Amino acid sequence: MSKVKNFAVDWAESADQDLARIVEYIANDSVIDALNVLARIKKQAEALKEFPKRGRVVPELASQGIYAYREKVVAPWRLIYRIEAEQVYVLTVVDSRRNLEDILLERLVEVI
Repeated sequence: MSKVKNFAVDWAESADQDLARIVEYIANDSVIDALNVLARIKKQAEALKEFPKRGRVVPELASQGIYAYREKVVAPWRLIYRIEAEQVYVLTVVDSRRNLEDILLERLVEVI
């Protein structure tokens, strides 16, 4: 029986901030719901240690010829990450009900 290779899962600061904002927003209505969402997202991120390629390529990026980014959907959230060697980098957590291109544009404008 072959051993499953474990990948290290690291969260970018921006992804940590995204998750904190999501949890804070939900907690305004229900702390229990916020903790449940946090647990669901963290569980999916942890699953990337063993199966990082289980997530799909981000469709909006694939349509532009960019295939390096994958996502796991934890409805309604999208956990977007990149695999490099034996590392998984969680880059952002976004609301799937919003247009990803708009979100990325907003973030670029914040940086400028």
